[in-house]
Amino acid sequence: MGKIIAFSNQKGGVGKTTTVLNVADYVARAGKKVLMVDIDPQGNLTSGYGFEKNELDYTLYDLMLGNAEFKDVALTTGYPGLDILPCNIDLANLEIELADVPNRTRVLAKALRGKVSRYDYVMIDCPPSLGILTLNALGACDGVIVPLQSEFFALEGLSQLMNTIKLVKERVNPKISIYGVILTMYDSRPTLSKQVTEEIKKYFGDKVFDEQIPRNVKLCESPSFGVPISQHAPKSRGGIAYEKVAEELLRRLG
Repeated sequence: MGKIIAFSNQKGGVGKTTTVLNVADYVARAGKKVLMVDIDPQGNLTSGYGFEKNELDYTLYDLMLGNAEFKDVALTTGYPGLDILPCNIDLANLEIELADVPNRTRVLAKALRGKVSRYDYVMIDCPPSLGILTLNALGACDGVIVPLQSEFFALEGLSQLMNTIKLVKERVNPKISIYGVILTMYDSRPTLSKQVTEEIKKYFGDKVFDEQIPRNVKLCESPSFGVPISQHAPKSRGGIAYEKVAEELLRRLG
């Protein structure tokens, strides 16, 4: 089985879903088989690929509760080698439904076990919180990639995420590690951005990806068309940047 990667940051609005949507696409375009897992009840990754999330017969919610099989939930995106386990707002109910379930942080891991061996990479889009859904993603993954905006407020709460990952490693998933940090919505002009970037690099060292994702209108537009940036504006600054990030991820993970 390939690498399972959780893209996590409890701060919202850092470009996490955009990163999963486009990195997964470019990795698939490089000839790899990729499964995206939308574990954010907002379902933005699902709708970002053109699916009507509220009209689906089965979602990740059904899979995690054991009410549907993997084959019933997984959808092909229409792009070679790229599938998705979709979700919608129903997934928010899982916080309550799993309250008394034994090993409730391992439900996703159990649902994926033995079902994803044909994929080279499984990429999980986590919600902007450190609740039970994110804990399930961290419990199921091999490593974490942190999309991080290069601004002061983005640093707040980062220690909380690192502490959560440490606790998960100790109590739930001993194999978990930090695969990398991707700087998103990057603007190299403000002095503060450069200062924050230096602080991030001091903290994470060579885990910070060399390529940054710039602020780019085309990246904001493409989900509204239900397509990745490679289909909407591949030559845009955002499209070129995400292609390079995907290449870097493949180099880093071998």
